[in-house]
Amino acid sequence: MSQDLAALTDRMLQAARKAGAESADALAVDGTSVSIDVLGGKLEHAERSEGVDIGLRVLVGQKQALVSSSLFDDATLATMAERAVAMAREAPEDPNIGLADPSQMAKDWNLDALELFDDTPEPAPATLEEDAKRAETAALAKDGITQVQSAAAGYGQRRIHLATSNGFSGGYKRSSRSLSCVAITGEGTKMERDHYGEARVFQGDLPSPEDVGRIAAERTLARANARRPKTGSYPVIFDERISSSLIGHLLAASNGMMVSRGSSWLIGKLGEQILPEGLSITENPHRPRISGSKPFDGEGLPTAQRDIVRDGVLQGWTLDLANARKLGMESTASASRGTSGPPSPSVSNIALTQGDRSLQQLFEEMGTGLWITSMIGSTINPNTGDYSRGASGIWVENGEPQYAVNECTVAGNLLDMLARIQPANDARTHLSRVVPSLLVEGLTLAGD
Repeated sequence: MSQDLAALTDRMLQAARKAGAESADALAVDGTSVSIDVLGGKLEHAERSEGVDIGLRVLVGQKQALVSSSLFDDATLATMAERAVAMAREAPEDPNIGLADPSQMAKDWNLDALELFDDTPEPAPATLEEDAKRAETAALAKDGITQVQSAAAGYGQRRIHLATSNGFSGGYKRSSRSLSCVAITGEGTKMERDHYGEARVFQGDLPSPEDVGRIAAERTLARANARRPKTGSYPVIFDERISSSLIGHLLAASNGMMVSRGSSWLIGKLGEQILPEGLSITENPHRPRISGSKPFDGEGLPTAQRDIVRDGVLQGWTLDLANARKLGMESTASASRGTSGPPSPSVSNIALTQGDRSLQQLFEEMGTGLWITSMIGSTINPNTGDYSRGASGIWVENGEPQYAVNECTVAGNLLDMLARIQPANDARTHLSRVVPSLLVEGLTLAGD
């Protein structure tokens, strides 16, 4: 029988008050997930998990502690609350912690407009297995694909409810459906692999298994007979499939937790130009059918659209209540939390302004350089923004792709790189992070 999460969080708060907490918040998550993997046309792995997880944060003065559990009988809740209060009394004081003022909290929201949950029935395991088999078959049908490393299909749904001792109570539910395939070409030391996968809130929005397998195979075949590029300074295109990682470094540096700790290469850049004019990074937590959408944050504040960067100028930090207080600012309703940790700031859905040129036109403008389609490892200096990552992709000459490249390193400084980015118009708008392919001039490649 489905658990009443609102009633459960209320019981948790009552236990906290009885144990001596001055204030508290409670989070309950009821989730189900199913994953199916196939290999060689046969079932390789099947897993299903379901259950309720709870987290209780208590505050005693300016001290806090958090406990979590997957049990929620009255005796367990009482023990949890008593232990949390005892831990809080021994914790160090933090002048910045505390619940939101009731005037700050979300009062109403429109879950129907967000479309976070697909009401169609949960797929049977046999349906997921068949989808994974079809993706594998489609990949193997491409000449040159020697094997499929994995093909997987999954489904999940969660109900989330947050309540605070000073009056907030709200919840919502999510669903997801996923499909992925990893294909391999070549033998021995000449083996190369790549993948393709999609995840959607609504099952009907997911591409066909045949498309997933085909794209995984095409990406893999493009990497065949890869070689190392020559060392030197070249322009680089970050393909749309990995360009969000470059913008992700900016988002990490603008996170209020990093800023308040003094470990961000964007410190001192607030109100300054960090992207080319005309480019903005907008966060919109209210996009329908998008995995990152949410009506309120992890502290009960109403979410809203905002510009992180506007017309190239850094507008502000991503803040929860504690980091906002530490920096003397207002929360951006960006608190995220799970049942086992306190709130911390994070972004939801973001979009970078798209350009007016196709990827092919970026190739032509680049002339000769590297089109990066995959990256591994990461060495980022959080204080200076110095950047170095392993990369592979396609070498481009005279505006045309020539041959596959692997085992190279691309390096630069994020402040310099971001100030020179030129976007294409190829971003996939159904993703939580909508970032097109990006051309960056003058990066250092380390190869042969």
